[in-house]
Amino acid sequence: MPDHKMYCYTCQSDEQHRRLTAEEKVYLKNRTGRKSVEDVFMCTAPNCRNLRTGFNKHPFDPVIRLPLPD
Repeated sequence: MPDHKMYCYTCQSDEQHRRLTAEEKVYLKNRTGRKSVEDVFMCTAPNCRNLRTGFNKHPFDPVIRLPLPD
């Protein structure tokens, strides 16, 4: 699936976002307790990795950023 240009709450600008990988989905489910994270996107701007849903630019309070992969 191609990246999507969406507003990033952390960057405060429109940035490219991508869907989460399988490993990232497991991490987010464990962190939030949500049953489904299929609607979550990650900002791909350098040093950001902020998460948002397709319709909500600030769904997590405080902001959740994915850790860098090992």
